[in-house]
Amino acid sequence: MPRLLGVEIPGDKRIEASLQYIYGIGPHASKRVLEQANINPDIRAKDLTPEQIGSIIHAISASKTLIEGDLRREIQGNLKRLQAINCYRGIRHRRGLPVRGQRTSTNARTRKGPRRTVGVVRNKDAKAGKV
Repeated sequence: MPRLLGVEIPGDKRIEASLQYIYGIGPHASKRVLEQANINPDIRAKDLTPEQIGSIIHAISASKTLIEGDLRREIQGNLKRLQAINCYRGIRHRRGLPVRGQRTSTNARTRKGPRRTVGVVRNKDAKAGKV
């Protein structure tokens, strides 16, 4: 498994697909990086030479694309900023509710978590006939 920028990429896949295992690089960015590095997107990642790996790393760093830790840090900073200024989106993030206008009376279970039944309390003595 080749290692690019601190990330293990799968060696059995095409390099075009393997680059997408780096956080912040998608299909379009992967194609662009390979064009800049003059590498055939059909070769397998395990077949790359050290020169080709170096050219891929150089192409990624030259494109000024945020990847991995820097990108995660920027996204977290954006969320903290939204929460600090108490805007609507920040409040929704803080409460763990959908942010982009989806309905919440039904659905939204991924964001809200499993259902919690409210207000139903059964009397312990009801079954024994003491009530």
